[in-house]
Amino acid sequence: MKTRAAVLFELNKPLRIIEVDIPDLLPGQVLVKIAYSGVCHSQLMEVRGKRGEDPYLPHMLGHEGSGRVIHVGEGVAKVKPGNKIVLGWIKGRGMDVPGPKFVKDGVVINAGGVTTFSDYSIVSENRCVRLPGGVPMDCAVLFGCAIPTGAGMVINRIKPGKDSSVAVFGLGGIGLSALMTLGLYDCSKVIGIDIVDSKLKIAKDFGATHCINAAEENVLEKINVVTEARGVDYSIETTGLATSIETAFRSVRKFGGLCFFASHPQFGDNIRLDPYDLICGKKIEGSWGGESNPDRDLPRFGKLFRYGKLPLEKLLDRTYTLEQINQALDDLENRKVIRPLIRMETQE
Repeated sequence: MKTRAAVLFELNKPLRIIEVDIPDLLPGQVLVKIAYSGVCHSQLMEVRGKRGEDPYLPHMLGHEGSGRVIHVGEGVAKVKPGNKIVLGWIKGRGMDVPGPKFVKDGVVINAGGVTTFSDYSIVSENRCVRLPGGVPMDCAVLFGCAIPTGAGMVINRIKPGKDSSVAVFGLGGIGLSALMTLGLYDCSKVIGIDIVDSKLKIAKDFGATHCINAAEENVLEKINVVTEARGVDYSIETTGLATSIETAFRSVRKFGGLCFFASHPQFGDNIRLDPYDLICGKKIEGSWGGESNPDRDLPRFGKLFRYGKLPLEKLLDRTYTLEQINQALDDLENRKVIRPLIRMETQE
């Protein structure tokens, strides 16, 4: 059995679409027919060489998707053939096994515990979660990364109280997921920050009380005006820029303000903080996937989607074929799309 796959052979070079042999399943592995895959900045940074040296080349990519189980390896009990599932990078319940090794003309193509840029993929059992009822396969992609991270930061960690003020830096898939989730809470001020006006408009539609175009306005000055020089109670940073993390930290109030970030600046970039801000009680924390437990949280997110509380379809603004995946990466890099969606040709 073979599959088409988008493979990274060289850093900062286009992905190559090739056909590879699918190996036999090992214990704990699941063969999945991919329906849709998302593309996020993590893959973009890998392809562009911004994660530093890559010892696994050539390798497959993609860490959020949806699909249907075809076969399962020995010991797999969480899913069975025919199940529709969500695939994600955050580990859940089940066997945690090494990624498969595919072969093309005698060359080994590496893969991690989950990859989604292919018609078929072999994934570790603990990267699979049954698709919540009522969630279509395209929107399900966002349950693999954007929603657990963005919504998870709000629901699992921040849990803003009544009349809290929150600033969201970066309105991509994760940032907008966080912002729409803030609508579940009785916040007094929700500030959306980006450099793309179309994203700021979506933030307004999702309930942002204020929007700031960081390319045209001084973000800290504007936040001081909105909060009457107090600063926000919470900032959520998702841009992947070290300078933005620094600004998000500076934007929170003294004596208890929290900057929470899930972004990952490129290799070698560091953030600089004023120690006095820490002495004054400002706090900063990084988030690993919104502290989400996929088996616990995806059914909760699915219920919110069915009730119209998480209008995820508004984040999926363009669909590409697998052959167009390099165009999808370029469009994401140039801020032309929020969350590119790759639709595999054969839908089952």
